[in-house]
Amino acid sequence: MTTRRITMIAALAALLTVARVYFSFIPNVQPNTVVFILVAMALGPHYGVVLAILSTFVSNMILGSGPWTLFQMITWSIIALISGGLKGLHKKIPFYIMALYVGVTGLFYGFVMSLLSAPMYGNFWGYYLAGLPFDISHAVGNIVFYLVLYKPIFAVLDRYLKK
Repeated sequence: MTTRRITMIAALAALLTVARVYFSFIPNVQPNTVVFILVAMALGPHYGVVLAILSTFVSNMILGSGPWTLFQMITWSIIALISGGLKGLHKKIPFYIMALYVGVTGLFYGFVMSLLSAPMYGNFWGYYLAGLPFDISHAVGNIVFYLVLYKPIFAVLDRYLKK
């Protein structure tokens, strides 16, 4: 990882920390998942994972840490790894398919978080179903953030990659 890429990831982590704190008044709606996906698709899965771990750690220092911090890092890293498998395909995949994909990742995030949290809280299905409205808001928020952030983020990342 070059100094230039480390600087880019650090700047994005700072931006995501501020954005996550700023949107914390709306449960499960933040731009983080979408940005992890876009960065992983543009720069590669390892950049998405580093960004997911760093921004989760820092933002949870403000929002509150607990066992869920590790679970969030794991879940967002899985999403970044899967999305990194689509590296370079963002221009070939239809826009609406990608919007659907980022929406599904919101549901996937909630499912994996429930799987990881269930041993602490007991009944998986009860825990998962109780959180489903929050997962749906995460999915809808992801789609909205994707529609808003896709062009500006890829414009910056494409320009960054050309230098």
